[in-house]
Amino acid sequence: MPSLPPLTVFDVETTGLDPKKGHRIVEIAGVRIENGIIQETTAFSTFVNPERDIPWEVRQVNHITDDMVRDAPTIMTVLPQFLEFAQGTALVAHNASFDLGFLECEKEFCWGYIEIPSVLCTMRLSQSLYPTAFRHNLDSLAERLKLTLPTPQDRHRALPDVLLTANALLKMLEEGRIMSMDELRRKAGLNQPAMLKR
Repeated sequence: MPSLPPLTVFDVETTGLDPKKGHRIVEIAGVRIENGIIQETTAFSTFVNPERDIPWEVRQVNHITDDMVRDAPTIMTVLPQFLEFAQGTALVAHNASFDLGFLECEKEFCWGYIEIPSVLCTMRLSQSLYPTAFRHNLDSLAERLKLTLPTPQDRHRALPDVLLTANALLKMLEEGRIMSMDELRRKAGLNQPAMLKR
């Protein structure tokens, strides 16, 4: 990956699916990839106090409880810290439009003074590289790439999902022989035509 700049793969866990309906981030994690190496020992990971209750059905998915986030910092503190961690990198997420939608809404709690950089999407990259595959969710992608999934208790937690996504990204960069940022943007950019989500 010599001609690609540093990347930050990130993930958010939330109280629900729609930030425009008042759902909030409860956990955010990120890991940098520099010179093709995942910098796991310096990963960013923190709970976020969503300043609202976490619905029961969401707790069943991500296993994050109100007690776990009660004393956590709010997004007003966490989002600037995360963006500082990611400074000088391109952001990458799986199903990035979901994560980006939350970041865009949550930045309003930071007085709107924060600019969210553009985000590349590993789901879009998967759709581009494997157009005949039926599914492109993270579990299906990991299975296709022969990556080990986190335990059920850790799946849908920000840091385990970030590490899985980062490993999937590196494998796809290798399999797709993607050597430049321009090519990665063409295949993984959110401005590409949307494909049917599976």
